[in-house]
Amino acid sequence: MRRGLLLALAAAAVAAGVAGVVYGHKAGRETVAILAPLGLVTVAATYALIRNRERVGSLRRQVLVSGAVIVGQLLIAVALFDWLMLVSHMDVLFTVVAVVYSSLLGLWAAGALGRRVMGDVDAVRAGLTAVGDGSREVHIFTSGRDELAQLGRDVESMVARLNEEEKMRWAADGARRHLLAAVSHDLRTPLASIQVLAEAIEDDIVDERTLREYVSRLAIHVRALSALIDDLFELSRLEAGDISWTMEQVAIGELLEETVDAMRPHADASGLAVLIDIDGSPAYARANPEQIQRVLFNLIQNAIRHTPADGSITVRAEPCDAEVEIEVADTGEGIDSVDRERVFDAFVQGSDRSARTNGSAGLGLSIARAIVEAHGGRIWLAGEDAGAGTRVRFSLPRA
Repeated sequence: MRRGLLLALAAAAVAAGVAGVVYGHKAGRETVAILAPLGLVTVAATYALIRNRERVGSLRRQVLVSGAVIVGQLLIAVALFDWLMLVSHMDVLFTVVAVVYSSLLGLWAAGALGRRVMGDVDAVRAGLTAVGDGSREVHIFTSGRDELAQLGRDVESMVARLNEEEKMRWAADGARRHLLAAVSHDLRTPLASIQVLAEAIEDDIVDERTLREYVSRLAIHVRALSALIDDLFELSRLEAGDISWTMEQVAIGELLEETVDAMRPHADASGLAVLIDIDGSPAYARANPEQIQRVLFNLIQNAIRHTPADGSITVRAEPCDAEVEIEVADTGEGIDSVDRERVFDAFVQGSDRSARTNGSAGLGLSIARAIVEAHGGRIWLAGEDAGAGTRVRFSLPRA
């Protein structure tokens, strides 16, 4: 309030100075005697309105009261000037008529503009109310290009982000429920078998030979459970960013040859040929060789599992701009189109292998994706021809 009072007094002093220079000292004194008290009263009334906004009510009513204060102080100023300056009655009449006419037009103009402004405020408020009621398709139409229009666009942008975050949260909840169901399924089957075998051994109803067979089966199921738990732990650690690898310059050609040589006996046992195709000059990537070799083991093992005898598996590598792209391609049955979008999700094995009869828990590609993305690369399915085998391709940053 102090700043308003000082502004009113300063403006009165300036007006009095101008009047004094033009019409003499008496006119200056009378000007400051009229304007200073009137300005102080107007400032006091304005701050009283500000303090009592709740009592006044809506913005429309606040604008009307503000307009009444402005018109009132203007009429009082004109009346005082006419009275103190001994202006003729005709001059007083025409001055008052002009002031009233101008004030009415000013109030009408302010009201017309205010209605548009309040319409925009109502539009923003209606949009926010719709968001509160659960709507996520909100469009706010304003009549201007001012701050209210920007506020409307900000609200629309906020709702769009909120909608995306809710979709992501719903997707995450669905994935979490699917993960729990899949883990329960993969744990239940070996645990049930272990329980049956353990009860048979405990009841001492089997002979020596059968006992050894049951113990062997127990060991297989325990190893499968241990591998599943290790994979789950590794996947959760990767997705949480808990990584302590040492990155180094890796010769991709040498890494591919070493990996293929290690997997060749497994492929030979399945009647498959494994080929290496390195395009162009030797490529080097910035990576952790053990982790990339784990990705390749997973991909080649998947290819061996799903490629019939007399088929082939080709491992390729080629430099591509700032990346090195590596591909594992097989001549197997390929991946159905309905499964291609989810093939890198945990526990997804395809619609034709939902029973998990192949001994896999469906975590290999999920772990491979997590490892590749932790290196700053990406992994995807190349090629879309049904029945033409599977081509899994991933990229790594070049060293």
